[in-house]
Amino acid sequence: MKKWLTLLLTSVLSIGVLSACGASGEKANSEGETKKVLKMGTSADYAPFEYIDTAKGNEIIGFDVDLAKMITKELGYELEIVDMDFNGLIPALQAGKVDFVLAGMTPTKERKKNVDFSDVYYVAKNMIVAKKGSGIKTVEDLKGKTVGVQLGSIQEGEAKKLAKTIDMKIESRNRIPELIQEILSGRFDAAIIEDTVAKGYIQNNKEKLEGHTIPTNEEEAGSAIAFPKGSKLTEEFNKVLKEKMASGEVDKLIQKWFDQK
Repeated sequence: MKKWLTLLLTSVLSIGVLSACGASGEKANSEGETKKVLKMGTSADYAPFEYIDTAKGNEIIGFDVDLAKMITKELGYELEIVDMDFNGLIPALQAGKVDFVLAGMTPTKERKKNVDFSDVYYVAKNMIVAKKGSGIKTVEDLKGKTVGVQLGSIQEGEAKKLAKTIDMKIESRNRIPELIQEILSGRFDAAIIEDTVAKGYIQNNKEKLEGHTIPTNEEEAGSAIAFPKGSKLTEEFNKVLKEKMASGEVDKLIQKWFDQK
């Protein structure tokens, strides 16, 4: 009986310690070494940044995933990936459900009020995606149209700014494939999507879709890694990120996933 009570008490204390640690934990590798586990929040609908590879048993792969693996390995952490809707990523950071976010996220002034960011690791532009032959090529062509954006994304903010001068209806969806489906079904006239991501969907629907790049606010351009306010990980990740960018290793990942320098 005493042994049973001791085991029960030990289990309760162990659960309490794990709960106090937040998102991160510890895991033993194949060599018996114990490494701290970091949870990365992402939204795996954003190829080539992060997406689900059904051919590999629904494994989440992409540029951001490779970047996260590169940095966490250098720092001696094990990596665990948590997939969720994009608009839930910052709340998950704030609630301690994940340790950092890598999801093609732009470090806007508004987001910086709630989380800390690394240096920018990639800069892209936005694109208008519409049905082929629609005649929609510029932001002015969006007048009177229904335009889709991903909920919580920089493109949603950009569309709202455009709507102040252009009479258009904005509709939000949780995932990029939903935006594409709404265009193909005729419920949306167009969508505003990051260009590197949009090109992948256009390539897969080249007989039905076309895209046109639009100007981006340079002050709010680019993708960065998000962390909880005051996290020590921000400095740790930034140090490795700078080293990997200087050595050309990040450029190699960009070439691998975007086929560009």
